[in-house]
Amino acid sequence: MESSIFPSWLGGYEINRYITNPNIKVGDYSYYSGYYHQHHFEDQCVHYLLGDKSTSEVWQSGLFGDVDHLIIGRYCSIATGVVFMLSGNQGHRHDWISTFPFDFQEFGDGVKTEIQRAGDTVVGNDVWFGAECVILPGVKIADGAVIGTRAVVTKDVEPYSVVVGNPSRCVKKRFTEQQIALLLEMQWWNWPKSALKAAMPLMCSAQVNELYQYYLANVK
Repeated sequence: MESSIFPSWLGGYEINRYITNPNIKVGDYSYYSGYYHQHHFEDQCVHYLLGDKSTSEVWQSGLFGDVDHLIIGRYCSIATGVVFMLSGNQGHRHDWISTFPFDFQEFGDGVKTEIQRAGDTVVGNDVWFGAECVILPGVKIADGAVIGTRAVVTKDVEPYSVVVGNPSRCVKKRFTEQQIALLLEMQWWNWPKSALKAAMPLMCSAQVNELYQYYLANVK
């Protein structure tokens, strides 16, 4: 497959270098690898969020007021075709008789505002998203989580959980609860690069307790 965006499935790019929508915030080093879909992260992965290229004028007009945001932490790995669904219910009320978004100009002043916000979609740090998973509006995904390929995430995900399926369910925790507590205390993703570089032999292992001792001696 030839492309100037992703010439190989081995590659990707840091997302925050390509973001134009003011309602998207992405931390350092988080990357998107989109070879099999061949669109930029903002075009392929972020759906129904005002402020993109197609809605920038409407967003700047203030007609819709505030909107939900997509916030992604540092060191996240996002595989090809992942989708973040934004804009709450996207104008469809399943609790009303009709889910259809009637236009008040055609159907009159009795039309009510149907848009409901879901709240910001927030992703922590060091989260790995498998290919073509879908994250529904307002979901919070905690640090260290793994989202399986084509999972549909409908509710919040706890730290260092592995979730799969539709709807997604937790199948395991990556570490013990004690180790997870240490990892959340250390917050290695916020360390200076020099400290992180020196800790690479431990980072590329399962030695959480040893990394914690390094943290106490060199970072804290």
